[in-house]
Amino acid sequence: MALGRLNDSNPTRHGLAPAQVPGVYAADPRGPRAAREALAAFLTARGRGRCVPSADESHAAPAGEGAIASDTAVASTTAASEAVASDIVVSEAAASGAAAPEAVMYEAATSGAAASDIAVSEAAPAAAGSRPTPKPVDPADLYLLSSTSQAYSWLMKLLCDPGDAVLAPKPGYPLIESIARLECVDTIEYRLRYDGSWYIDTAELRELLDGPDGGRIRALVLINPNNPSGSYVKPSERERIVAMCRDHGVALIADEVFYDYALEPFDGNARLAGEPGVLTFALDGFSKMLAAPHAKVGWIQVSGPDGDVAEAMRRLDVIADDYLPMGDIIADRIPELLEAAPAQTARVRDRVRGNLALLRRILDADPAGLVTVLRAEGGWNVLLRVPSVVDENALTLRLIDAYRFTGQPGYFFDMPTSGYLAVSLLPEPEEFERGVRAVLAAVDDMLEA
Repeated sequence: MALGRLNDSNPTRHGLAPAQVPGVYAADPRGPRAAREALAAFLTARGRGRCVPSADESHAAPAGEGAIASDTAVASTTAASEAVASDIVVSEAAASGAAAPEAVMYEAATSGAAASDIAVSEAAPAAAGSRPTPKPVDPADLYLLSSTSQAYSWLMKLLCDPGDAVLAPKPGYPLIESIARLECVDTIEYRLRYDGSWYIDTAELRELLDGPDGGRIRALVLINPNNPSGSYVKPSERERIVAMCRDHGVALIADEVFYDYALEPFDGNARLAGEPGVLTFALDGFSKMLAAPHAKVGWIQVSGPDGDVAEAMRRLDVIADDYLPMGDIIADRIPELLEAAPAQTARVRDRVRGNLALLRRILDADPAGLVTVLRAEGGWNVLLRVPSVVDENALTLRLIDAYRFTGQPGYFFDMPTSGYLAVSLLPEPEEFERGVRAVLAAVDDMLEA
């Protein structure tokens, strides 16, 4: 796995930990240990540990050219005494007046418990046997930071030199390109296609990796599920992508902040967190988990072949240390936020699923039938298809001026054609219904004008 050449000269190449280097802030660059232990226990209970492939599925990095030599051992397991979860006992029941679904609960032991002692009743999203059983999450595999935006920046510093490139999905959120520009890194788009549901054109990905720019590509960004299309990475796509990235020495950056908000998913989807086959950086955080934009705590979970992981984390430690570790004042609140997360996630999931069902009822009953919704498998945004003769900018401005409601025009996400409007499923149902009816009225008005 090729990492950025600019990282070759960092002090840890000489065997020094960041805290031992003169002038470097003497604190754990990955964030306070107690907070990472609590987070590791939470993630373990939800099946997000590093996966261990069986003998016939081994993806060990080959020796020779392209393999990373490392003199730093990576801890591969976590004794339960390290994964102290404090006294977290959470119930994933919706807090609403309606009849709540059966609660999903787990209890993380406070000390001395093996992974089998953690009671987990949340079914894995992937079919049984579809991927190796994950090991407990090692706190050493986690980096705490302020946001996934910061995580993108750190990872581009780690993986790329100026002029290198990352593959980014289209349609997609423009944040990736903006951060890449700040890091003097190019983005090369790969398309998601729609044929009644969204899918990744893996043939196009292979052409890009084998093409004239293939030597500059250092990472492939997967949004799982994508924003705004709401599409999860399918098992067959994942298998092909991991193999291609492994063959080309390209890392995976998996943004999974919307993963828990399943709407209409296909069977077999799974997180990329813990992927063993290629160097993988899975991103998540409280901002989406709690539907609280002000909750600025994110994390990176690192997995992959041991040699690649060891070398990447050795260099990422220096980057994290240069930007100073998360302070104890914030980190001390992490166990409290983790305790609140399951119930809050369940409330948001109930809201967005209910609003999607409401949206479909309204659109099905509309006699004009001019507005449709594209299938969304997960997340909390959906794409509406409006007549392409309707200018997206004019529609958005009309919604704001006349109806005090808004969405985002499709071109904002680089949709391939005009005639799209992205809307949020988060509003209160009454307000959401008012907004949907405003879209229908605005489209009718603009077509009649």
